[in-house]
Amino acid sequence: MAAHEHDRIRDEDPPNPYASATRWRHQESSSFARAAVARDPHSSSGHSRDLSDFFNKSRIEGDRPPTNGSGNYKPIVIGNSDGVHEGVGVDDGKEIVCGPLLNYRRMEDKTWHGSVLIVTKGGGKVQTFQPILSLGRVDEAVANGETNGSNAIQSNHGTDIPGICLYSDPRNTFWEFPLVCDIASHETKWAYSIADVRYKSETKPRTNYFFVPAANESMRIMFHSCNGFSVGTDEEAWSGPALWNDVMRSHARAPFHVMLGGGDQIYNDGIRVKGPLREWTNIGNPKKRRDFPFPESLRAACDDYYLKNYIRWYSTEPFAAANGQIPQLNIWDDHDIIDGFGSYVNEFMKCDVFRGIGGTAHKYYMLFQHHLAPPASTYTSDAPETQEHGGEHDPTQLVDTYVRPQAFDSSYIIGSKPGPYVAEHSMNMFSKLGARIAFMGIDARTERTRHQVNYPETYDLIFSRVRDELGAAAATGQPFKHLILLLGIPIAYPRLTWLENVFSSPLIAPVKFLNRRFGFGGGVFNHFDGSVDLLDDLDDHYTARTHKKERNALVKRLQSICSEFSIRLTILGGDVHLAALGRFYSNPNLHIPVEKDHRYIVNVVSSAIVNKPPPAAIANLLASRNKIHHLDADTDETLMALFDKDPGNSNKTRSSNNVTMPSRNYAILTENSPNNRPAHTDGHTETPDLNSSGNQFDGKNGHSFLSQGESGAGTKHKAANPETHGKSNDGGLDVCIRVEIDQHDKQGKTEPYGLTIPTLDYEAGKYGTNVHSHHLHRSRPGTSGAASTIPASSIPSMPGSVPSVPEVPQGSH
Repeated sequence: MAAHEHDRIRDEDPPNPYASATRWRHQESSSFARAAVARDPHSSSGHSRDLSDFFNKSRIEGDRPPTNGSGNYKPIVIGNSDGVHEGVGVDDGKEIVCGPLLNYRRMEDKTWHGSVLIVTKGGGKVQTFQPILSLGRVDEAVANGETNGSNAIQSNHGTDIPGICLYSDPRNTFWEFPLVCDIASHETKWAYSIADVRYKSETKPRTNYFFVPAANESMRIMFHSCNGFSVGTDEEAWSGPALWNDVMRSHARAPFHVMLGGGDQIYNDGIRVKGPLREWTNIGNPKKRRDFPFPESLRAACDDYYLKNYIRWYSTEPFAAANGQIPQLNIWDDHDIIDGFGSYVNEFMKCDVFRGIGGTAHKYYMLFQHHLAPPASTYTSDAPETQEHGGEHDPTQLVDTYVRPQAFDSSYIIGSKPGPYVAEHSMNMFSKLGARIAFMGIDARTERTRHQVNYPETYDLIFSRVRDELGAAAATGQPFKHLILLLGIPIAYPRLTWLENVFSSPLIAPVKFLNRRFGFGGGVFNHFDGSVDLLDDLDDHYTARTHKKERNALVKRLQSICSEFSIRLTILGGDVHLAALGRFYSNPNLHIPVEKDHRYIVNVVSSAIVNKPPPAAIANLLASRNKIHHLDADTDETLMALFDKDPGNSNKTRSSNNVTMPSRNYAILTENSPNNRPAHTDGHTETPDLNSSGNQFDGKNGHSFLSQGESGAGTKHKAANPETHGKSNDGGLDVCIRVEIDQHDKQGKTEPYGLTIPTLDYEAGKYGTNVHSHHLHRSRPGTSGAASTIPASSIPSMPGSVPSVPEVPQGSH
């Protein structure tokens, strides 16, 4: 992010900012005092070569054993404090209360771009101390699984990076360090550390490491969602964020290059239970609740809650360890704000309180999750100028406060107009995940209402950018082979329309009346708009009837991208607190092999990494609703039978349920790089003859395996085994969902389930269409009933022929 020329500079000579008030690991020496140079903390320009040289030749690391992410961390909160309101110690701006947090932004011109964020105690309009981050490529950092001691940063091109102040008030200061790394012909390991600062915990590593893929390789991807606990959950009974221990073990085996957060990276719902919205939530009359103001006093209290909750959660181990070592890309969802935000009735969503907390949550989402400066002020009913995007700033919120002018990295696709309830523009993303994988993330919360997910103009901006990027890559002769789409909510998922109908039925009205007057059925109805509590979750789904038209148009638009650029699309979605594998695919009567099928789109559903899963009965109910649905005349969809067994020796689901898994989980995606050495197959090839009438998958519907990559999916698939995951060279994408075995195991051990998504070799005009057919359902074999649980080995081959009918444009059905 470029520096602004009009950033303020200090006009007074500050006291020595490097003098320590207490003895610490980074206590200054006389040589350090000579090397340190004060500089403008609001500017990204200026480098101190002398200071960098000092770090590289005489770095003090102390007696703590070095770590590369494989060390043992106890699940603790650093300092057991929120780091905001403390009276102990000296406010010299050197105490880190949260971080470091590592983000990835983009790749371009053989350069990797990212950022590090730290939050320090204290601040105001002027900062007299500016932290310095040292970054260097590690030449020889790994020996017998350990880093090489005190001289961790050893490089010919190490550099120091002055912190850029994004935001500062008397409570805390947010510092961003833009990282720029060379992309080499081989995978590289990088180290960074921040000098002359104090951490609240001795277990916090002073040097962190991350990995950048080789120039001709794609990134190893980790995906997670629902990273927190709902209000009222017994966190100890679920061993806290235990699965992050497994994430770090996986990272130690094969380092992740990027960590994709699919929403709900933090749960802020407690604001209405133990926070400043408790009094408002307890108002019984919905009209009085809607008319309740959001004055400056309530805004400040909510601001304080979000800040402290972020610092608390992002300092909780082992999640905190991952934050500093695996670069992140995040989108947000409702719990990043408050449960159900955007999916309650319009009259209630437009009330002052919801608009106020939307603005406040967005402020800290920008800072903690994107390392970007927030708006100068947020919504309050006391300042009419804050109620519309782009209005005048509220001077009350800027007392003794510095806010850096806003600027966005080129990886963002900014919506054309502000959202209806959050007066800010949506922040969508496009980025390159290595040599052959493209990424786009859709902000499906900022513009959301009960009847829309995103504005049509936003879709136009996103798809225009995606076409430009994919076209530019193809023009260079290095086209993308996979496109990863990150959504907050699954898009290929069982329908619950019948449940929506019950909850929104007039028959519920008498019960709602009794609830308002006498509290009858209190746990069934939410405390906001008085609707059935589950209705906001159902309305969130792309498969909800209110979003069906928008969803179908989005999927068809994605299909057109796949065919235009012969690129395989994989969708990542979370939110639902269970693991599943949905997919779209061409009608079996078209006889299109998956490897040629641009409609074959897998939706990896991975949720939650921390929150508790739903009861097994809910997962079994969803499995029973796993029908084959028809998006249009040419496209079917259903869940795949991924779970050949329950994790470990457990019996979590009934034997007929192979499609939904109610256990905590996360996902790993790795390309089978064409640069890998050919696997030894003893003369046996797994590549099917796509032009043969004997293709065993021809004519199968979605209750069966549809390709060689799906065949044998589950715990015994090659993608589930770390020794073979991503080790083939066919260009396909290995997907592994790692599922928790025992919620009481604080080590978070998991059972892996895998499949392979093949690349797309699209041939325009080769296959036919059903668009003009009047015999849609007659031509579809087995289009109803629950998911098949027949193992792949017992499914007989179904020969078929490939018709040479020219393809015509799709129509709606």
